[in-house]
Amino acid sequence: MKITINGLHKAFESRIKLGIMAALAINNMLDFNSLKEFLDVTDGNLASHLKALEKEEFIRVEKSFVDKKSNTNYAATELGRKAFTDHLNALEKLIKGVTE
Repeated sequence: MKITINGLHKAFESRIKLGIMAALAINNMLDFNSLKEFLDVTDGNLASHLKALEKEEFIRVEKSFVDKKSNTNYAATELGRKAFTDHLNALEKLIKGVTE
């Protein structure tokens, strides 16, 4: 049996990046602390993965001030949503190919 991994996106090999995109696919926008709590990761770890996804243009960052405190929100871009959906579809094909 031949198994193909075509369509899997390298950006989503990390469970944290995969988790970020899953969270942003469900929610239109999340702030840093919500993502940190949801994924149970450290500030530095989350920040580095967010920066990598931003560099790929898979997420966008919106900074604002709430009660004189900085608030950073993240949302998936159209490009990011498509790449994530394509990745999930490739995973589904891979799983179906293994179980058939």
